[in-house]
Amino acid sequence: MHPAYSVILFTTASGAGYGLLIWLALFGALGVMPTERWIGAIGFSLSFGLITAGLFSSTYHLGHPERAWRAFSQWRSSWLSREGVLAVATYVPAGLLALIWIITEKLGAMGAWLALATIILALATVYCTAMIYASLKTIRQWNIGLVPLVYVALALATGSVLLNVLARAFGHGGDWSSWLAILMLALAFALKAMYWMTIDRQQSKYTAEDAIGLKGLGMVRAIEPAHSQPNFVMREMGYRVARRHSERLRRNAIALAFVIPIACCLAEILLGPSFGIVAAVIATNSAAIGVVVERWLFFAEAEHVVMLYYGAERA
Repeated sequence: MHPAYSVILFTTASGAGYGLLIWLALFGALGVMPTERWIGAIGFSLSFGLITAGLFSSTYHLGHPERAWRAFSQWRSSWLSREGVLAVATYVPAGLLALIWIITEKLGAMGAWLALATIILALATVYCTAMIYASLKTIRQWNIGLVPLVYVALALATGSVLLNVLARAFGHGGDWSSWLAILMLALAFALKAMYWMTIDRQQSKYTAEDAIGLKGLGMVRAIEPAHSQPNFVMREMGYRVARRHSERLRRNAIALAFVIPIACCLAEILLGPSFGIVAAVIATNSAAIGVVVERWLFFAEAEHVVMLYYGAERA
């Protein structure tokens, strides 16, 4: 599949924003993160900014972005529509929670309920985003149960890295925020590694013979190409990344998204507060670049069965 940069920005930015929103709501309600005015103002502004930027960027992948509002009507059958409805719904409790946090600097019972609603809706939104891809039976690399788990884990991991920066910038970080980031990054890496191993071991489900209904009658090959020039389907669905490039990019994604951020978080714990904010910023920048590489690969490594009609032997 052709990696659309608008969708890559959408899934990475909004995922990090929802992850930060979840951790702010959780630790604010539990009293772990002090509900100071400026922490809330900057933290919620950052999360809302990432979420909103991601959602708007996704519309640029549409042929008619001005018609994006129509997607909200198909929530009964479309994961994309459900994602849109939940994304808008999340703004309500999250916005009220942010107002209570900033104005009163304490949450109370009402804030705790709003935090719970925010966490549930944010998680559900990320899950729906993942299911847009995981529900597609035409792409074997996406139609597996690990995809939603990876999406949620990466959202929580990148959100925890952002929370660590925020906490340390205001002097409230410590071992707890670093260990949270380490734990979530390690979990996300484990799930992503399982995903890569799964798609590498998978056998292609369909062949060219299946595509034209001649399975069992011998090998089918195209005598002439279907088109003299690549068409839209071939450009969008037929993007291929060479195996050696894929392996190199996977190593880069692992180093940038997981190894370097985890090393920085461990350095924060071992070297103390004087190095904490510097390491936290390095971890954030590295994780952001690494997740973009990971998401680019997620699309580039996907094989759509429609390419069986355009010369692919298996998919």
